[in-house]
Amino acid sequence: MDERDLIVLGAGSGGISVAIRAARHGARVTLLEPNAIGGTCVNVGCVPKKAMWIAAELAEAQAVAREVGFASAPGPLDWIEYVRRRQAYIDDIHASYRRRFTEFGIELLGEYGRFVDAGTITTGTRTLVARHIVIATGAKPRRSTMPGGDLGIVSDGFFDLRALPRRVAIVGGGYIAVELAGVLHALGAEVSVFVRGDRLLAGFDAETTEQLLMAMVARGVHVAMGREPASATHDGVSHALQFADGEAIDGFDTLIWAIGRDANTQWLDLDRAGVRLGRGGYIETDEWQNTNVEGIHALGDVTGRLALTPVAVAAGRRLADRLFGHAPDAKLDYTNVPTVVFAHPPLASVGLSEEAARALHGSDVAVYRVRFRPMFSALTGGEERTFMKLVCVGADERVVGVHIVGRSADEMLQGFAVALKAGARKCDFDATVAIHPTSSEELVLMGEMNRTPVV
Repeated sequence: MDERDLIVLGAGSGGISVAIRAARHGARVTLLEPNAIGGTCVNVGCVPKKAMWIAAELAEAQAVAREVGFASAPGPLDWIEYVRRRQAYIDDIHASYRRRFTEFGIELLGEYGRFVDAGTITTGTRTLVARHIVIATGAKPRRSTMPGGDLGIVSDGFFDLRALPRRVAIVGGGYIAVELAGVLHALGAEVSVFVRGDRLLAGFDAETTEQLLMAMVARGVHVAMGREPASATHDGVSHALQFADGEAIDGFDTLIWAIGRDANTQWLDLDRAGVRLGRGGYIETDEWQNTNVEGIHALGDVTGRLALTPVAVAAGRRLADRLFGHAPDAKLDYTNVPTVVFAHPPLASVGLSEEAARALHGSDVAVYRVRFRPMFSALTGGEERTFMKLVCVGADERVVGVHIVGRSADEMLQGFAVALKAGARKCDFDATVAIHPTSSEELVLMGEMNRTPVV
């Protein structure tokens, strides 16, 4: 029986972060990962997704360049060659992680770990005991349980594509559906998105997501709201979707399910340790990343709390500091976490939506908004607008929400997230000299004409 200071189940972003930080503090760490290190983010998530988003941006740039006078004619993506480049980048990340594991003496085991009891893990070939065990096994894409739900692909399967589909159906209205729709359309596919509810991106500011929807539709993505698929079929050539209202739509080369994710807990034997699962099958944790069992902790997507890579990394580092770094108060503040949806165009958001702010603060909320044609669109003959919104609270108009849809929104938000986290007021934005000519300057130039009256 091997005794360690820390056992980490899962070598995704969260698991790697807690393992490395704990080892830096001198802990003896064993990290268990039966699949590719880096988890969803590195292998079938944000890294390859952003690579494909960049390819889509380049495809659009080709067309725009031709339109404004450059001689090169737009051409299709050499998908095979681009995937090779994408994988080479991922391989470099894998190699970097392995070097870090060696540097800090972290033992990596390519096996599944199961609980024997609250302090013991078995891999089948090894039995490990530790005072602290961290569950960071992530989540997996959900498939529909309707007839035909086993047909088509989920987001993981998108990264197995080696050619551009001609006509694509995407079922879902969240991050993954929106992002894949934008990438595939920009690369030349005909894309239809079928959303069960009445809006995209539930939980985001409603007005902001409406602006994104308008931009997607203007670009040529077909988005259908209130569509409840009842079944899916495949006739050997193409997919078809049948809806609850009786309508059927066929002719799709590729069908993608983007209807959510489920926690990876099925092989852990959590009942042997007494670990409690909460709503949706995710592991329940408190503000310190503790489960209901002393010495067992969980972080990242397996907890269902803000399923974002930087959140998992930050939570893992703070947990390691608390457990092994003599920082008893270290924990992640889950409020005001910035996020970007890499749509076409991107949507960036931090803080409260207008709806959430009004629910908390009522008539104490003031909203500033602007919608404008950015310089890029004006010069290239495009009509796409950028939308920006500030949500403020109180007599001093403290900024509690920043929301952007438009080109370069992803690169604008980080600094404004710092300002929001630091408690900036609208007058602090007003006092900041604008950088001209940029789109981001509009966030510090909004005045009374952009203000919605208090209601």
